[in-house]
Amino acid sequence: MDTLTHITIGACVGEAFLAKRIGKKALLIGAVAQNLPDIDALDALFLSPAQNLLVHRGITHSLLLAFLAPLGFSWVLRKKFPQVNFLHFYLFFLIQLLLHDFLDVCNSYGTGIFEPFSHQRITFNLLYVIDPLFTLPLVLSCLALLYLKNQHSARKAWVSLGLISCFLYLSVTLFHKRKINQLIEESLRTQSITCTGYFTTPTPFNSLLWYAVAAVPGGYQIGYRSVFDHGWTPFHFVPQREELLRNIQKEKEVQDLKYFARGFYTISDQDHALQFNVLRFGQVLGWENPDAAFAFHFYLNADYDNRLVMQRGRFSGWNSGSIQRMIQRIGGQQVEAPKTLE
Repeated sequence: MDTLTHITIGACVGEAFLAKRIGKKALLIGAVAQNLPDIDALDALFLSPAQNLLVHRGITHSLLLAFLAPLGFSWVLRKKFPQVNFLHFYLFFLIQLLLHDFLDVCNSYGTGIFEPFSHQRITFNLLYVIDPLFTLPLVLSCLALLYLKNQHSARKAWVSLGLISCFLYLSVTLFHKRKINQLIEESLRTQSITCTGYFTTPTPFNSLLWYAVAAVPGGYQIGYRSVFDHGWTPFHFVPQREELLRNIQKEKEVQDLKYFARGFYTISDQDHALQFNVLRFGQVLGWENPDAAFAFHFYLNADYDNRLVMQRGRFSGWNSGSIQRMIQRIGGQQVEAPKTLE
């Protein structure tokens, strides 16, 4: 998830665990503790962009580190705050790190929670990396906790608001995802689309409009489904174009990208620039333009800079008009009959 979400949920957990003993310092300690796994972001200073994609959310996000690292953190803070016992600090850090890992597993990047024993990346594709409706109650709770005095009776209520709202939002989103998956599978069957695998993930900033990708021979069928849609989900075909990689010189880089893509990628040639597109990060405003570029596009040409590859397409093209059109699309559409694909 985004840094603001980690900061605010960490502060709320800090308040719940430590505020009685150390006051408002618990908010700061909680915010820092929740972001500790993202220390691997510093690897970008030393690794190539393709290598950094595989290292990020690796060992620092593993269950092994979540159980071992709190031993050292607790020992350090125990010296600073002797009024808090070691076990209490250990449980605090353990919950913070496990919660960080769980939130990251909920979005589409992929998290190596079983490192170093397995390099498999786990993702639930349940939340977009930035979801204002998920984060806003946490922000409000933190602002209230910063304002209220240490002994104010309303502090517990604000902590509960922030944390319980997250649980409820995740529960509703899980319900939506199960419903969307069922409807996507029905639409694929009805349109006689035989796929070897598919995934669904939320579109930017919400959990009501979902992006679906089904792997088929030669490429992918891509569609969008709102929880308020009726009828069948229309799909459009996007070719994989693997043949464009035949003469590529960066074999190791391409293999790293394929591993990162977990089988869902296309190759495109835009303005003489060869691009490796990872599909699970969606298209740029794809619900209104089926031919839109993919948000994650890694340039394979030697003279292109890929250091901001994760941010390059995430906010491209957004303005007041596109937000209004997205809200209208979330409101739902009616597709009377499925299209027959040959």
